Amino acid sequence: MEVPQQLGSPGVSKWDIRHKIWDYMEANNLADFPRPVHHRIPNFKGSFEMSGSAQAWDVFDKAREVKVDPDKPLEGIRLAVLQARKALLVPTPRLRTGLFNRIIPPPGATKEMLRKCATSQGVRDYSVPVGLDAKVHVDLVVVGSVAVSEKGCRIGKGEGFADLEYAMMVSMGAVREDTVVVTAVHDCQVVDIPEDLLGDHDLTVDYILTPTRIIKTGCRYPKPQGILWHKISHEMLGKIPVLKNLRHREKQEGKDVALKDEQRDVPAAGKPVRVAKKSRPESCSFQDQASLSQASPEGGASPDSSPLPDAPVAVYVGSIPQGTRVGELKDALRQCHATPARLIWQGAQHRAFLNYDDKATADAAVVALQGLSLHGSPLRVELSRSQLSKTGSRPR
Repeated sequence: MEVPQQLGSPGVSKWDIRHKIWDYMEANNLADFPRPVHHRIPNFKGSFEMSGSAQAWDVFDKAREVKVDPDKPLEGIRLAVLQARKALLVPTPRLRTGLFNRIIPPPGATKEMLRKCATSQGVRDYSVPVGLDAKVHVDLVVVGSVAVSEKGCRIGKGEGFADLEYAMMVSMGAVREDTVVVTAVHDCQVVDIPEDLLGDHDLTVDYILTPTRIIKTGCRYPKPQGILWHKISHEMLGKIPVLKNLRHREKQEGKDVALKDEQRDVPAAGKPVRVAKKSRPESCSFQDQASLSQASPEGGASPDSSPLPDAPVAVYVGSIPQGTRVGELKDALRQCHATPARLIWQGAQHRAFLNYDDKATADAAVVALQGLSLHGSPLRVELSRSQLSKTGSRPR
């Protein structure tokens, strides 16, 4: 078993690092319930006992309002916050009904009751929602991680909630420049992480707590400065209602809140002008779009209509190993600089289709993705023969 500290080699992906950490912790019996730790923020042995060192830490002592993720390994820190009579905020599960809740223990709560409040069940039973207009000033943010580097680069489990939650707190004014971000992990989770894996949406950390030490990262990478709307899709907006409220507020303030699948008429300052893509109905197949662009002789536009954009071109990705998640493929595509305009995921059929704006871009993507493999299995990558539009496929 390769030791996790050797993960920072060129070409490694976030998913490579995640799986090495998960495998290592399971193989060396470093994990506690729930197991297996794969696709989780790992609960590691000694996590609950770390609350003692956290309470004696001056950064913790100065904090008055603390936001702690609901992950199992952070249960001891949530208890320490409650025992110190600090305000404890936790994210709303999957952000379905809001951004976060405040834990309110019963009057005269015993230590045993506080311990219950710190559990996932207690979070459900003893919390009240915090509105976007509430005057919240978070001094300390505690997030879970799968891996973290001593330079402050952090990798979560791949869903992006911690990154988005922080960006949303910036948007509502709940965090400031001096808000400290901490993660708590086992020592084996502190590894080298290639800097080129860090995106502008990724949350970095100022301190790392482990069972044996407290690491001050001196992180030089900026934290998210707000919600990157150009990376938010309509699908995500529909799943996270609080995003709609924040988007409305920022639109009222005159900010650019165009989503990634919307037209962008005004280019960002200092960036090249891009031609806005015309929207197409989701039900329109690739074949239908191609026939629209060829509706008049020699491909010209009809006299009474404006020119139509080129039809998108699909790239077929097959032989995807069983158990692969769509996030793993997306991560690999980003590493190869082949991110599509739209991705259609058919994991049950071990395939996906990548929708690019034109054939030249699609051809370049096919070349860039040759030799790509996931979980050690090579993928089949080629231009789609049928320009797929199958019933039941899911845009991601």
